[in-house]
Amino acid sequence: MNQNSVQLTVVPLISERKDGIFDVFEALMNTLEKNNQKLQEGDIIVISTKYISNSQGRIVNLDKIKPSAEGHNVSKKFLLNPEMAEVIIRESDKIFGGIGGFVITSADNIMAPNAGIDKSNAKKGKVILYPTKPYLVAEQLRRKIFLKMSIRVGIILADSRLMPARIGTAGIAISCAGLEPVLDMRAKKDLDGNLLKVTFQAVADNIATIANHKMGEGGESKPFAIVRNSEVKLTDRKINPSEMAISPDQCVYVRGLSNPP
Repeated sequence: MNQNSVQLTVVPLISERKDGIFDVFEALMNTLEKNNQKLQEGDIIVISTKYISNSQGRIVNLDKIKPSAEGHNVSKKFLLNPEMAEVIIRESDKIFGGIGGFVITSADNIMAPNAGIDKSNAKKGKVILYPTKPYLVAEQLRRKIFLKMSIRVGIILADSRLMPARIGTAGIAISCAGLEPVLDMRAKKDLDGNLLKVTFQAVADNIATIANHKMGEGGESKPFAIVRNSEVKLTDRKINPSEMAISPDQCVYVRGLSNPP
């Protein structure tokens, strides 16, 4: 190995738990100071989507939800309490099906069980929803950091997700700013000299997974992580959500399972 090569590092940041709506940029600045860390040019800052949701007040008290007829139907079909089923319906663009306790949904071309709604990091009787306008949040944070520190960084809002036919969760980028989220590998060659025809590398998702490994699942109180020396390509252009997701109708899993042999 080249001794002069710079190795990728991940620095998770411990932060105090916050209640109520708050400013994420100010929270990040305070967290950096308390962790004795400074951002550098080219850093990728990964932030938990649940932390962003908390900052927006995206927390629902299930006791205050009045289920509709559809909510009751989904509740019976998938063995959920009616209030939870109702919130899932409200947060979803489409419901594909499910099993007991889990409904497979899609919203803004993001497929997730139960519309990404999380009980684990909320107080009893409450649930946390996905953040609103996650790409705008990421872009605003990127710009504020540049204006304050005159450095270019990338921002990823990350969640953890079950993967098809795999045990456990992996990280996924719900949105990003300041970095190219996907690397087009088409027309490049593999080790045997064959041209790659359909290969795209999910850069933002890969970084989200790397950071998620160090951040944990919420109980560790590490909502931020700095990924340094990632060699990710930075950009100042605005990222379009369509660059990171495809319609479920184009997904090989969805299409394959809906077309059995």
